[in-house]
Amino acid sequence: MATDSWAEAVDKQEAALDSMGKLQLKEKPEENGTTANAKDSAPAKSEGEKAADDDEIEDVGAQSLLNKLIRNNLVNTTNQVEVLQKDPNSPLYSVKSFEELRLKPQLLQGVYGMGFNRPSKIQETALPMMLAEPPQNLIAQSQSGTGKTAAFVLAMLSHVDPNNKYPQCLCVSPTYELALQTGKVIEQMGKYYPEVKLVYAIRGNKLQRGMKLQEQIVIGTPGTMLDWCSKFKFIDPKKIKVFVLDEADVMIATQGHQDQSIRIQRMLPKNCQMLLFSATFEESVWNFAQRIVPDPNIIKLKREEETLDTIKQYYVLCNSKEEKFQALSNIYGAITIAQAMIFCHTRKTAGWLAGELSREGHQVALLSGEMQVEQRAAVIERFRDGKEKVLVTTNVCARGIDVEQVSVVINFDLPIDKDGNPDNETYLHRIGRTGRFGKRGLAINMVDSKMSMDILYRIQEHFSKHLFKIKTKRVLTPSSSQISAPL
Repeated sequence: MATDSWAEAVDKQEAALDSMGKLQLKEKPEENGTTANAKDSAPAKSEGEKAADDDEIEDVGAQSLLNKLIRNNLVNTTNQVEVLQKDPNSPLYSVKSFEELRLKPQLLQGVYGMGFNRPSKIQETALPMMLAEPPQNLIAQSQSGTGKTAAFVLAMLSHVDPNNKYPQCLCVSPTYELALQTGKVIEQMGKYYPEVKLVYAIRGNKLQRGMKLQEQIVIGTPGTMLDWCSKFKFIDPKKIKVFVLDEADVMIATQGHQDQSIRIQRMLPKNCQMLLFSATFEESVWNFAQRIVPDPNIIKLKREEETLDTIKQYYVLCNSKEEKFQALSNIYGAITIAQAMIFCHTRKTAGWLAGELSREGHQVALLSGEMQVEQRAAVIERFRDGKEKVLVTTNVCARGIDVEQVSVVINFDLPIDKDGNPDNETYLHRIGRTGRFGKRGLAINMVDSKMSMDILYRIQEHFSKHLFKIKTKRVLTPSSSQISAPL
């Protein structure tokens, strides 16, 4: 699909400001003393209204599963890997081919059978550490799609002794669905290694009391895994060689999982290899990781700063959601758009906007949290295939979805947290849906009140402190003298 037209438009935004400024909005009287989009001012609502206009709550477990379902291939990330070794004097090994790892032939066959031709960036550095003798502990930051699941699966399969008919590797996932996804990778990679068996420690998988597992790898959720180790004694934790804790950031977002994981870890032998993976490394994740993994090597992804350099950012001043829709229509008339993602704060607003855009003749897809994960994956695949040109969504689609043709991201509502404060990380993830793969992109923020203008200022201030250049420019003249001057 040709993208030169919109890319050229992005480069010439300054020249286009005059024409954009002529896209005047009709002033509408405020109803009941407030704007139609009163989310920012947070007026009192009845219980029925609250239920109908519920904020979209991001289910981190569902989001992680969604990322796995929609990514069939490795993500071509430009992030650089930063390695912190427990022994700084030890030489740092990395590999450029799977042959260098001296894997068992049946595992090498399984790797190539999965379509891996060469190690990804995270695999280049992590695999030599995970396969080393004696075993080395690892804390690694890696998003879905970078090959980290295949990496720790390969480590488990390599360390297993198929002659010993008892559990030797435990892998804890935060949800039932994520555990099943990891199991699928083990089954694929171990296709030519049938001596190694797998069992799921998940709800509904009930075993007879007193039995001892003969499978070498156990994958499950923290609660069931803890019961199998301590309460039912299906697993002898002292015989475990490798303990993997996947999706640590999702894990600690679920009540009880953090404590259960720590209790499992305390039952394991001191020479057990500990591997922990997380997409993010906030302070809470770090604290958790350091309790689980003693004397670790650490792999971090340096933040991808160049993304913002390729994205031009503007804001539009409006008085209501109807004016925001009118501005959106004007923008569509002023620039050529390949595909666009439009973010709303609530599923109610997203549904309304998708309907209005459809009535205007746009090919629109709608994505929100009440949909099943498999349904969401199907919507994203249709959008990725170009069957719809516009994707209207809530925060469930802010992270990790890469569609090369997305040229414009529009924040119909600015991202705020449950307390009404700017959600800076979500802003970064939202606008990062454009400007992907080294291409140029455009981000437009809809501002409908002094409060939302303040939110935008605070987002800019936050990223300025973190050396991210977020500079937005006004593209429409203000409809109210109360609106602050442009950034």
